[in-house]
Amino acid sequence: MITLAAGGHRVLVDPERGGRLASWTVSGEELLLGPPDDADTSIHWGCFVMAPWPGRLANARFDWRGRTIQVSRTHGRHAIHGLTWNRPWTLEAASATSATLALELPRDEWPTGGRVRQRVEVTSSGVRLEAEVQADELMPAAIGWHPWFRRRGDPRLRIAAAEYQVTEGMVPTGATAPTTGRTDLRGGPPLGRRRLDLCYLGAGSPAVVTWPDLELTIAFDPSPAPLVVYTPPDSFCVEPLTAPPNALALPAAARRAAGVRELPAGGRFAASMTLSIASVAGRHRR
Repeated sequence: MITLAAGGHRVLVDPERGGRLASWTVSGEELLLGPPDDADTSIHWGCFVMAPWPGRLANARFDWRGRTIQVSRTHGRHAIHGLTWNRPWTLEAASATSATLALELPRDEWPTGGRVRQRVEVTSSGVRLEAEVQADELMPAAIGWHPWFRRRGDPRLRIAAAEYQVTEGMVPTGATAPTTGRTDLRGGPPLGRRRLDLCYLGAGSPAVVTWPDLELTIAFDPSPAPLVVYTPPDSFCVEPLTAPPNALALPAAARRAAGVRELPAGGRFAASMTLSIASVAGRHRR
């Protein structure tokens, strides 16, 4: 584990298990859901980069320049969250407050090759995460982050988005629906018993989480962007993406319109997420 700290923030980065944030404490209080054991490399804990695509990829395949690329099925018959969350990363540089890690994309699954690099920086106000995909050959690319936050009571969540993807069997149908009722988070309602697993489209930065004692601002670039919200009973996820789930499987023009970048050889694409914490003491409760 790599320990980074600044102010009251302490982050543990685990290079061996997907280069993920394994822990983030603020004045000793843990904000992230931890692993079930010391060997687990699943998608169900911490905070990790999703690349070279985020979310589900239907049937674990897509067409690219006249050929079908088949990747490993990691979620039933589908692939999920890219190729970086269950592989070891290489530490390139580290200081007391920041670390840079890199991972070569496996050519047996991603024939074009390429690499992903991420930088984690802890500041006095929170954590800044940057990720970049670099191409060896012409390739599609999208980036996302998947943080698992502890509930810590009943948090409020504010998402500035007016529509979301419609799915069938957890795969997008191509249709959209307006955010109404339980799916509408624009006013920052309590999560309560809302059980959501939705990709909000055109969400504006930032998203805001409010606990009784802390407020978390999740700023992301580019913006507006797709944003997945997942709310199981004991945790919740707020996932900024640069392209929605299953975007790689779309026809070329629709894929580009959805946010997938087509990188030339040597091309790069970067995104960032900044997690900022402030006390809510003395503020008007929404």
